[in-house]
Amino acid sequence: MTGWWTALSVLAILFLTAGTALFVAAEFSLTALERSTVDANARTGDRRDRFVQRAHRTLSFQLSGAQLGISITTLATGFLAEPVVAQFLRPGLDALGLPPGPAGGLALAGSLVIATSLSMVFGELVPKNLAIAHPVPTARATAGPQLLFSRIFTLAIRATNGTANWILRRMGIEPADELASARTPAELVSLVRNSARSGSLDEDTAKLVDRSLQFGERTAEELMTPRSKIEVLQADDTVADLVAATTETGFSRFPIVAGDLDETIGIVHVKQVFEVPPAQRSSTRLATLARPVPVVPSTLDGDAVMSQVRANGLQTALVVDEYGGTAGMVTVEDLIEEIVGDVRDEHDDATPDVIRAGNGWQVSGLLRTDEVAEETGFRAPDGEYETIGGLVLAELGHIPQSGESVELTAFDPDGDPERPVRWLATVAAMDGRRIDLLHLTELGPRGPDGGRR
Repeated sequence: MTGWWTALSVLAILFLTAGTALFVAAEFSLTALERSTVDANARTGDRRDRFVQRAHRTLSFQLSGAQLGISITTLATGFLAEPVVAQFLRPGLDALGLPPGPAGGLALAGSLVIATSLSMVFGELVPKNLAIAHPVPTARATAGPQLLFSRIFTLAIRATNGTANWILRRMGIEPADELASARTPAELVSLVRNSARSGSLDEDTAKLVDRSLQFGERTAEELMTPRSKIEVLQADDTVADLVAATTETGFSRFPIVAGDLDETIGIVHVKQVFEVPPAQRSSTRLATLARPVPVVPSTLDGDAVMSQVRANGLQTALVVDEYGGTAGMVTVEDLIEEIVGDVRDEHDDATPDVIRAGNGWQVSGLLRTDEVAEETGFRAPDGEYETIGGLVLAELGHIPQSGESVELTAFDPDGDPERPVRWLATVAAMDGRRIDLLHLTELGPRGPDGGRR
């Protein structure tokens, strides 16, 4: 083999190894990228970011192209490298006095090992690890050449990719052209909870992340303060009445109504008192101070409710049901508490919504069933209710008196359906026709004969 041919062969080997590295880096970087990251970079980046987006959206086709490129460059590298490396090994083996036959065989075997090792390290392992460690810059550097190669060899790629997809469909699997890299909120919640159970995430942080992820799934109806707990002032009440109501309740915002909440004129805040001279406070009607309040449907999701509440200076919105009646009111405090937990100041009732009481729990009847499950372990079955008080009303079938009890069946997807866990709910206090407080006690699984074990 002449010297110039050897030099050209070495250059060709280096070029082909670089080609293998490019296809390997493109393959691993594209599969390592999240779709949200790719789309965000394409919106704000340059042409290379748009190349990455185009390649990522045809991922199956591009991976097939990368595999074809790797196969071509690897085979060509082996074809050229083995004789070149063998000619460098042969003089050394001849110097050892080996016969021509064994020396040629050892030179060929040695060249195969060396060429394969160099191609594996520099053509595959190094670019693979680089792409995994830095997927975005690697994808930006390789997506353009990858797209060009795939376009040139479209027919060959479609033939090989089509064959592979045909085989998958015969196995009952539908091929996907784009990587579904996004995670649903439910998947993230499960991940957070598993991390907390394994100890890799502390409990307080896990609760905060868990609540944040679930916030967008909540509706205005779940986030609001219900109508029965809203304190209102009438349109013909005065600023002096506002001061008295604030002193008595500790609330700072009040709906101003012309009769009831369905006829709400607006909202007043206690700080508006300072807009009125002291001498005029007993004669100034609240109707003149009331500011319009946003109205949101009870089905609006948590993120949209947050946007509505933050957009107005009163940081409040009324929630209406499907019939147009006022179901409740949601404030920025309600939204914050949904994420970080109960927030109390010196004006709030000091009694927690859930406290240990003997061998059970004392809970507020207004607590949602998921909040009860989080604090007590009682998981209510699905039904036409939102609160634990609503569940008890549904089971009783009438407005109860204090002291009435009812057995509740806990929902446990991993439990024995023939022996469900039973809880006893006792009405501890009523607020008019609303259940104010309940006492929950776990009774244990139902026995084989229908009784409790």
